[in-house]
Amino acid sequence: MSTSHHRQLLQVQEAIPLLRATPATLRSLLLPLPSDWLDFQEEPDAWSPRTVVVHFIQNERTNWIPRATIILAESDDRRFPEFQQLPPAGAVFSTDIRAMIEEFSSLRDKNLTSLSGFNLGQDDYLRTGEHPSLGTVTLGQLLATWVVHDLNHTYQILKTLAKLQITAVGPWRKFLGILEA
Repeated sequence: MSTSHHRQLLQVQEAIPLLRATPATLRSLLLPLPSDWLDFQEEPDAWSPRTVVVHFIQNERTNWIPRATIILAESDDRRFPEFQQLPPAGAVFSTDIRAMIEEFSSLRDKNLTSLSGFNLGQDDYLRTGEHPSLGTVTLGQLLATWVVHDLNHTYQILKTLAKLQITAVGPWRKFLGILEA
């Protein structure tokens, strides 16, 4: 791919429809599935589709907008707190996939409303915060990561669901690149 196709800065208004679509995508993909599909793990330490939804919820609660708020604050201290990929044991209130997706959807709507309320100008995307392991990051980078994070974990769910069928597809496996990813 030519570098001219790479974006240097996120265009937030272009990205919002994708962020808004993720809960509906999860609803469409996961609600009709039985528990053994939702809980399938490619490997013992891999995340199941249900675990990815828990991770999405955790991020909506503690990552994107809380970190954006830190960056946009007038404070001199713009350090992000440590982030846990998954909530502490017992902090997941439901394992019902419908309830989990609805919680994610509600949190996402709230966060997109907050994002809109920031009334960001071009200079705001260059404002910085201090990530615990990455160092200085910009608001633009944080928001671009939010979008790519959704795409990454949606792909992870699709790959996991595909790998559940790795044996069932028989000789067609060689034509199905997702099974080799």
